[in-house]
Amino acid sequence: MAEPNVHATAASEPTAPARAPRWLAQTLSSSIGRKLVMAVTGLGLIGFLATHLAGNLLLYSDAEGLAYDEYERALTRNPALLFVAELALFALFATHVVCALRLAMANREARSGRYVVRASRGEKTVGSSSMLVTGLVVLVFLVIHLLDFRIAKLSVEGEHSMAAMVRARLSEPLGAGIYLLAMVALGIHLSHAFHSALHTLGVTHPRVKALLVRASWTIAIVLATGFASFPVYFLLAR
Repeated sequence: MAEPNVHATAASEPTAPARAPRWLAQTLSSSIGRKLVMAVTGLGLIGFLATHLAGNLLLYSDAEGLAYDEYERALTRNPALLFVAELALFALFATHVVCALRLAMANREARSGRYVVRASRGEKTVGSSSMLVTGLVVLVFLVIHLLDFRIAKLSVEGEHSMAAMVRARLSEPLGAGIYLLAMVALGIHLSHAFHSALHTLGVTHPRVKALLVRASWTIAIVLATGFASFPVYFLLAR
């Protein structure tokens, strides 16, 4: 009786590294997998916004913006580390946006008719029903924001003051208006995002639902109002 070819059997079985990309691809190809990825990346972006706001509050430390400029120089003192951080942030944001767009397309295709849409309307809020629109507004604003500050800084020769650049941009009615409009969209988006992400990740107990909704609104108001305070402040200080 012939013995089984152990080597052939072992070779036919995929190794762990080979199975990992397949598992990841299957996860991202399903709506549940994309929702999970959106939840995790969304929470990561909320954490970034909180950190970014904390740094920007240094604009209020002194009239000359010295503390904020020192903070900005500290961030850029290690170019390699900054590049890695920015690349990770870009991957986080891009993954979140791609999953959101794919889910929106899948939901549109899955709708069976107007009756289904109306039947679920009672559970909707302004935040939940406008997530795609407000998300796209924030995406457009992010591009403008990068052009105004991150890209514009590269064209400045010699020493520069980021605080002065922020003050000049946000003291203009157009710049302040764009910023404020984006912060309204951000607040509406976040009012649903936080508790929706935790719900997707399995935090669904009825006792914590109301608490998470209030927490989501608190986060939305604090972050949106905090960022919106900068254009208001610089407009009034002109």
